[in-house]
Amino acid sequence: MSNATAAAPASQAPRSLRLLTCNLQVGIHTSAYHHYLTRSWQHVLPHPKRQGRLDLIGDTLRDYDIVGLQEVDGGSFRSGHVNQVEYLAKRASFPHHYQQLNRNLGRVAQHSNGLLSRLTPRQVDEYRLPGTLPGRGAIHARFGDGPDALHLVVAHLALGHRARTRQLDYLSELIQPLRHVVVMGDLNCTPDQINAHQRFCRALPLHPVAMPLSYPAWQPRRALDHILISDALHAERFEVLDRLFSDHLPVAVDIQLPTACLRSMPDDNNAAS
Repeated sequence: MSNATAAAPASQAPRSLRLLTCNLQVGIHTSAYHHYLTRSWQHVLPHPKRQGRLDLIGDTLRDYDIVGLQEVDGGSFRSGHVNQVEYLAKRASFPHHYQQLNRNLGRVAQHSNGLLSRLTPRQVDEYRLPGTLPGRGAIHARFGDGPDALHLVVAHLALGHRARTRQLDYLSELIQPLRHVVVMGDLNCTPDQINAHQRFCRALPLHPVAMPLSYPAWQPRRALDHILISDALHAERFEVLDRLFSDHLPVAVDIQLPTACLRSMPDDNNAAS
């Protein structure tokens, strides 16, 4: 996690935060189902237009305070040895970034999750999520101290129902004792499937909001990308960005922080809002 940041008084900390989650598919442009086959080589080989696409993504991320990334490359042959989390943090002027390496294929691929933040996290942890196949993970960032701290989890869950259920159980245990919680990422399940998981919904009492359709990006039919917030927080708006960066559309929300949550944060937090 980068430590460089500009200091600002606590009174200047934002009452609202702009959050965004995005599955980047390592910078592969997908606009039709047949591209999964015809462009599959880009998962192992570099593409000359990938860097330009990263620049466009970075320019979009400038408008947000905290960004969760899934399917980003940590710097391997396929990405031109570019750590995409680090590159996007620099491109969009985020003072803090964190990369979680979930599937290490050596020089070929560094399959990762990422977190970009304008606020200073007090602690960042990473977790390996359970499943038959390894390679799924979650990042847990804490902003502030004590029971009113803000906890943000970036996760990428499995495709299979059984593994995904185990992973939601795991996240439920993590977030159950917490109050101000955001869970964001490509959860690979619909809102109905989330609501059917009673243990998760008990751990994270949710606002009854309709998540926007985000997959497939070129003709969205399913809401697989989520920003779930506990009922101690307030969502001001949800939206899906009409940006064809990968096979998923980015999802964004503005949340309002309670006064107690703001007071728990350190004086050096400074966000763009």
